[in-house]
Amino acid sequence: MDLVDIERFAKVLQRRPRMGERLFTEGERAYAAGFADPAPSLAARFAAKEAAMKAMGVGLGAFSFTDAEVCRRGSGQPFLRLHGRAAELAEKLGVRSWLLSLTHSGTSAAAVAIAMS
Repeated sequence: MDLVDIERFAKVLQRRPRMGERLFTEGERAYAAGFADPAPSLAARFAAKEAAMKAMGVGLGAFSFTDAEVCRRGSGQPFLRLHGRAAELAEKLGVRSWLLSLTHSGTSAAAVAIAMS
């Protein structure tokens, strides 16, 4: 699980505009851009990536943030798609699928990621 303060996260993205490219895939950025305020959506996705790292027992730097991508099914259900180093690590650990839940309020975004073997 991970929790992100939305206002603080939005300020970081405003001060460092290229940070979004380092943290999010093109698809994630495009999805969030569809909202009047993309910060809550991006903060929830950031929380999901950190929750996935925790579920695999690794820290920051084990893989690129863009190696973990939060996608949505037609129903709206979020799911995690791994690429590159993140996919390699998950395979090594025997992770076959993920359960993912995202939420946000006016002030916080949270995610729970469960690695299934």
